[in-house]
Amino acid sequence: MPKNITVHLSDDAYQKFHKIAVGENRSISNLIETLATQKLTEELFTDTFETEEILSNKTLRRKLKKGYRDATLRKGRFVKDVCTAHYWGQA
Repeated sequence: MPKNITVHLSDDAYQKFHKIAVGENRSISNLIETLATQKLTEELFTDTFETEEILSNKTLRRKLKKGYRDATLRKGRFVKDVCTAHYWGQA
């Protein structure tokens, strides 16, 4: 079921979204949803090539499993990724 949200845009941002939406014959809402979904997919998921590369690399898979186990056990030291923290507004 679709959910409604309110988004506050600057006049400049609104004009940019409006111009693109009109050019693509779609609503601003649909444009924002499409762009957000694409960005999340690009950032959070691997493509087929990446997945095959990861699955075929036994050393990498072994290290990933060890890292996951260590993290689950809270073993080791957490190093905060400044770029990721900034991206998610945690800097």
